[in-house]
Amino acid sequence: MIDALLAASHSDATLFCTPGHRRGRSIPASMERLMGSQAYSADLPDLPGFNLFESEGFIASAQIRAAQLFGADRTWFLANGSTVGVMAAILATCGPGDKIILPRNVHTSAISGLILSGAHPIFINPEYDPDWDLVHCITPYTVARALDRHPDAKAIFMVSPTYHGVCGDVGAIAHLAHQQNIPLIVDEAHGAHFGFHADLPAAALTSGADFAVQSTHKTLSALTQASLLHQKSSLVDPRRVGSALQILQSSSPSNLLLASLEGACQQMSADGPALMSQTLAIARTARAGIGKIAGLSILQKPEAPTAGFFDLDPTRLTVDVSALGLDGFRADEICTEQFGIVAELPTLRHLTFIVSLGNRSEDIDRLFYALRHLPQQSTLATHKVSRLAGWPPTTHICHPARSPREAFFAPRVSVPIDRAPERVSAETLCPYPPGIPVILPGEAIAPEAIAFLQQIQAAGGLIAGCADPTLQSIQVIQD
Repeated sequence: MIDALLAASHSDATLFCTPGHRRGRSIPASMERLMGSQAYSADLPDLPGFNLFESEGFIASAQIRAAQLFGADRTWFLANGSTVGVMAAILATCGPGDKIILPRNVHTSAISGLILSGAHPIFINPEYDPDWDLVHCITPYTVARALDRHPDAKAIFMVSPTYHGVCGDVGAIAHLAHQQNIPLIVDEAHGAHFGFHADLPAAALTSGADFAVQSTHKTLSALTQASLLHQKSSLVDPRRVGSALQILQSSSPSNLLLASLEGACQQMSADGPALMSQTLAIARTARAGIGKIAGLSILQKPEAPTAGFFDLDPTRLTVDVSALGLDGFRADEICTEQFGIVAELPTLRHLTFIVSLGNRSEDIDRLFYALRHLPQQSTLATHKVSRLAGWPPTTHICHPARSPREAFFAPRVSVPIDRAPERVSAETLCPYPPGIPVILPGEAIAPEAIAFLQQIQAAGGLIAGCADPTLQSIQVIQD
């Protein structure tokens, strides 16, 4: 793919086809200042062998090599992020009215998959860690209970690793799924690097998952929005997956994004273990150093793993800043504005950092300097936020009044925020990142959910999905 794009970008052919910039001849001056003209010269239309949906050609052969690299039966390149992979996996396994078991802390893309498929969610709560005020993974026990109550479920969906690098017991949950002859879909967006070193958690496919969705751009070196969907299963016809992707993916995907997937796969095929050894060494230095900074603590793998905290990605650094009297949003602001350190995820109590194959030891030195110089503040505000920081709370068992699809298409009205409790939501409201919905379409709105969203907004977090960005009103299903 890369060689073909390079050759085509230097061709002297006269173009009368899309895109309109004609290999960068009409590149806007501002974009040329940003990225030069080379990327535009390789931004070409569907060349022979570059159709994302054909069974032969450059893309098809690159996908075959990617499947071999990641241990899949079939791999699809995604130019619309892991979001489209999650939705496609749900569409391929569930239809209108079908039940799917999934955790309440799924990414918003899974809710979109429910809306598109018409599947009915059977939500189960993941394990909650009160010491860290973090929600981890679903457990085999809660999955088994859900299967006992809903033996007609068509699929199980889980998130592993979480945004904080916590992995669940994928193998045990895959075993439960296969006993029922149904597939396990794993949102492994943050675990594309797992299969390349023994000191990393086991990859989902290795543990028995039928589908794994990976954001190759998050922890490897593909361009942003470039991801992979893997299948290793005979339970689902891969043609159903392909049909779902044809509905969801652009018919004119960026060849630059697709080529970056091939480049990332080539890189890991040639040098993956060495690159991850280097990354792990840097991450270990970071962990040891952060653990010595007064007022900070770093999430570690427990000596006795639990079913919801089965393993931990050592390249993911989650730092609790609450003992400093700071919330994570304020700490993130200080790190960014004063020290030039950009975290992956701020939350009410934590900052989460990703160490990837692109980091170097000097990056860690700069991170240490920033964290050592975070100011001490009054702890009063921290005590207030810590009681709300984990979502969903362990007592919040979601019983949707309507399916997400029914709620999405139902007539809706806007009501003031103080009149929203117990009404059925018509929209998805979630802090972003991490994109985990607090209020779902079809779910009765809990007062605690509103309080949590208001707390996030007051601390400086972004609430996505709401029609009213001020959060003064919420759209609900019309009575």
